Amino acid sequence: MAIHAQAILDALQTVLPADKGPYPLSEPRFAGNEWEYVKECIDTGWVSSVGKYVDRFEQDIAQYTGASFAVATVNGTAALHISLMLAGVEADDEVMVPALSFVATTNAVSYCGALPHFVDSDRQRFGVDADSLADYLADIAVIKDGHCINKQTGRIIRALVVMHAFGHPADLDALTELCQRYHLQLVEDAAEALGSFYKGRHVGHHGLIGALSFNGNKIITTGGGGAIITDDAQLARHAKHLTTTAKLAHAWRFDHDEVGYNYRMPNLNAALGCAQLMQLPQLLFARRELTEIYQRALDPVAGVKVVTEPEDSKSNYWLHNLLLDIDDSDQRDEILQGCHEANILARPVWTLQNKLPMYQGAPCMPLAHAPQLAINLISLPSSAGIGGRG
Repeated sequence: MAIHAQAILDALQTVLPADKGPYPLSEPRFAGNEWEYVKECIDTGWVSSVGKYVDRFEQDIAQYTGASFAVATVNGTAALHISLMLAGVEADDEVMVPALSFVATTNAVSYCGALPHFVDSDRQRFGVDADSLADYLADIAVIKDGHCINKQTGRIIRALVVMHAFGHPADLDALTELCQRYHLQLVEDAAEALGSFYKGRHVGHHGLIGALSFNGNKIITTGGGGAIITDDAQLARHAKHLTTTAKLAHAWRFDHDEVGYNYRMPNLNAALGCAQLMQLPQLLFARRELTEIYQRALDPVAGVKVVTEPEDSKSNYWLHNLLLDIDDSDQRDEILQGCHEANILARPVWTLQNKLPMYQGAPCMPLAHAPQLAINLISLPSSAGIGGRG
C-alpha cells in the first residue's frame, strides 16, 4: 500500500480498531421505546396502514421539521415519486436532477414517465451547483407560455430536484431564486437530511414539497419508510389520497377517483419511528461528536480532509466523508481495499447517474465537478456512538 493510503488507514484505525469491528457504514440504534411501541401494535393487531402511530408519526415529523404537513409513506422513493407527481411532472417532461445522487432520485423521475436531465454538483456542499446551473439554463432554456422549454429538445423542463447529499444542505436560496426565474418547481430530495437545517430552517420545505427517508441506514429508521413534507394544505391532502390508492372515504364501498398507489406506511413501522424520533437529538449529537473524532485523527494526514457542514447550515452528518486530494480512482480504491481488510466498511459515493446504462442517453449538462467528486469522496462508518463504541 502507498504511503499516502497507509497514513489514512493508520489514522482511521485509531478511531476504528480492527479488533472491535466490523464497522458498517450506518446501522440503526435502538435504545428507547421501540419494543414497547411495536409490541403494542402486535398485541392489538393494529399493524397495517391505519393506526394511532401513523397519525402520531406524521404529526411528530411535521412538528420537528417545521413543515405544516407530513404524510408518511412506505419508503423515501415513494415519497419522492408522489412529490414529483404533485409538482405537475408528466410524461415526456424533463426534470433536472443531480448526476451525483443515489439512483432512487432518478428512478422517481422515470416512474412519472419523465426524463432526467442531469446537472452538476457544488464542490463545497455536494448539492446542485447553482452558479453553473444558472449559466447552463441561460444557454439552453427559454420561457414560453409560462413554461421552461429546453431549446435543444423542445420538451418542458418541469422541475428541479435538489438532493441534500450526505445530509449537507444545498444552496437553497440561490436554487429557489433560480427556480422562480425559470418557472421550475423546486422539489427537495431530503432523504438523507432529517435533522439538517439551512439558515435555521429545516430542509425539505423550502420549495413546493420534499421527501424524507427512514430506511434502516438513515438517522432514524422505521425499518423502511419515508414521508412527504409540505406547507401546502391542498398538496398534503392530495398526497394522502394518492398514497392510499385514491380511495374515497366510505364505511364499506371501494370507490377510487384516480390512479392511486399503495404507498402508506404501516402502523408497525410508524410505531418504530415514533420511538426513534424521541431519541433524535441524542443521535444527532453522537454523529456530530464523531465528526470531531474523525477530524482529530485525520487532520495531521496530508492530502485528505474530513468534510464538514457549510457555514450557513447545520448538517445531520448522516454520512461522514473524506475528501481526497487525488486525481486517480485507483488510489481511492486502494484506500477502500485497505479499509475493508481492516473491518472498516467504507465505500465510494454513487456511480454518476449519467453513467448508468438506463440513463446514458438522457440530457446532461457539462459536468465540471461531479466526476472528480466521484473519485475523491469516501464515505466512512457513521453510526451513532461509533467513536466510543456505544
